[in-house]
Amino acid sequence: MSKTRLILTALSALSTSAFAAQSVNVYTEEFFGADWGPGLEIKNVFEKANPQCQIHYTVFEQTSTLLNRLRLEKNKTQADLVLGLHEQQLEAAEKTGLFEKINFDFNQLDLPESWKNPYFIPYEFGQFAFIYDKTKLTNPPKSLQELVERQDLRVIYQDPRTSSMGRGLVAWMNLVFGENQIQQAWEKLAKHTVTVGKGWTETYGAFLKGEADLVLSHNTSPLYHLLKEQKDHYAATQFTEGAIYQYTTAAKIAHRNNACADRFLQFIFTPEAQKIITPKNVMLSAISAEIEPHFDALKQSQKASKTLDSSRVTESALKSWIATWQQVLSK
Repeated sequence: MSKTRLILTALSALSTSAFAAQSVNVYTEEFFGADWGPGLEIKNVFEKANPQCQIHYTVFEQTSTLLNRLRLEKNKTQADLVLGLHEQQLEAAEKTGLFEKINFDFNQLDLPESWKNPYFIPYEFGQFAFIYDKTKLTNPPKSLQELVERQDLRVIYQDPRTSSMGRGLVAWMNLVFGENQIQQAWEKLAKHTVTVGKGWTETYGAFLKGEADLVLSHNTSPLYHLLKEQKDHYAATQFTEGAIYQYTTAAKIAHRNNACADRFLQFIFTPEAQKIITPKNVMLSAISAEIEPHFDALKQSQKASKTLDSSRVTESALKSWIATWQQVLSK
């Protein structure tokens, strides 16, 4: 074998070895990593621009399952990045000690609330709301209190023990009704609740079949029907007490020293990636950029809406609030 061929063979082996070392293992939830989510397209676009990097997803049906996997694996986790944890889970996630601060320019963010957590950065967000069909419900509730008290309304929402959406409602209810009125509020709501489902998919599906007048979701849901189905008869409530938000975050496992993981994490927050994520996840972009006219207009309009102070929504508070909810429903 010639000297030149030996050198080329050695360089080829080195290149293959370097490429293999640039794999990025991403733990994520199904709304990102499933076939119908934005994950595959994000992966393809990123890998085309960064051929030395290869993205691998491990997809979990629930973010609670994802978090439990991390707790079990501890320092032996195979993850480099974690996409999908919500704000109610961040306190518990941080306690694992697995994450490190992200080198991130917070000026990129455009959120309804100030964000200061350097371990978990939101890449999308949505305002909790109840969705209804305007052709069937002509007098929707104007407040959370009205929703609770009106026994003519059939309501569906998600179980807070298995769903981040359900935990969002628990937080919302407690912020509005407080310790002295919350038990009575749950009792009233229970009387006209059709079902409490495991997750968003089954509950929203039941609503679309006509099993309820209102279903808990995000106020972006009507945009899905408008843009994907050309249906404009779905609407979202805007309650007078104020709104709370759900934030979906990106995080980095500590001590990985993976340049491709760092690059992919930064890519998630570019307009190119956000233009894929926003319409597929039907959420609002977390960055300050023009993404899609309908979503941009909704995001702009929300800036004028009242936002409830969610600083009281801690891990211990949620556990106590969910226990109260469970006690009321078990009667």
